[in-house]
Amino acid sequence: METTPEIALALLAQMKRIRMVEEAIADRYPEGRMRCPTHLSIGQEAPAAVLGSLLRMDDLVVSSHRAHAHYLAKGGSLRALIAELYGKETGCSRGRGGSMHLVDIDAGFMGSTAIVANSIPVGAGLGLALRMRHSENIACIFLGDGAVEEGVFYETANFAVLRRLPVVFICENNGYSVYSPLSVRQPENRELSSLAAAIGLRSGCVDSVDVLALHAQVAERMRAAREECLPAFIEIKTFRWREHCGPNHDDDLGYRDARLVDYWHAHDPLRLLQERLLDERCITSVGLATMERGIRDEIEDAFRFAEDSPFPDPDTLAEGVYRADDSVGIPWVGN
Repeated sequence: METTPEIALALLAQMKRIRMVEEAIADRYPEGRMRCPTHLSIGQEAPAAVLGSLLRMDDLVVSSHRAHAHYLAKGGSLRALIAELYGKETGCSRGRGGSMHLVDIDAGFMGSTAIVANSIPVGAGLGLALRMRHSENIACIFLGDGAVEEGVFYETANFAVLRRLPVVFICENNGYSVYSPLSVRQPENRELSSLAAAIGLRSGCVDSVDVLALHAQVAERMRAAREECLPAFIEIKTFRWREHCGPNHDDDLGYRDARLVDYWHAHDPLRLLQERLLDERCITSVGLATMERGIRDEIEDAFRFAEDSPFPDPDTLAEGVYRADDSVGIPWVGN
């Protein structure tokens, strides 16, 4: 797939939207009205934006505890996301799940989970269902580098290869499982993609710094999964700017080399893409300001919506969750 100027602008808009949403969450989190733990993807917007641009609305996605970006890029409702963080009835899980348990069936976002690697076999199950229905759709499984160290990943990867499932594993490798770097979890110089390749997945390792190059490489893996039922594993090198869990910076803890932090701030994929599109006159400074103003207005609307929404009725807490839209939910699971 050719990465046209239109696609590049869409990627910029999506990345900027994800970052501005999460920065707003970080700014408001200390108010104490979002009582759930929250894992932010500031710095890691590129994989979500790229996959969101390549997935169809009726493709299926599952994710992990760090899911805001994936949910938004797949088409999940921003209003429903913020309402869920506030524990409100209008949230995408009716206020029952919080930040780590997001779902929007209408957008093909089938759920995220707090347990490391827990959604991986669910994604394979979705892929199996698609294969049995002779569908042209694919299932996308977002996972972190820590999930590759869980046994269920290997079982699921083997099953996906054996059954030729239309599944793409997207591994966002930010180098750390909470505070533990890869160097204490894997042998030196091992690429996670090599583990997946040994199982039989069509694997590759790419960098998120050049967003347009990332888009081109991921597009080919997606095509093969969709058209040839060749399950793929794409390891994407990325970096989170904030703490593992929470709204703050945690560089004072010293578990990350300051040179590494400096490198990723200097090679921020969002900033580099923005500068490139400005230099190539794909967008003007006025157009950029208009884009940002529209995103800010959408964010303010979402927070107002969340604040004005009711909390769940305690008498109905055992009821099923809702599909998310921009106002109220539609029941899809019974009592």
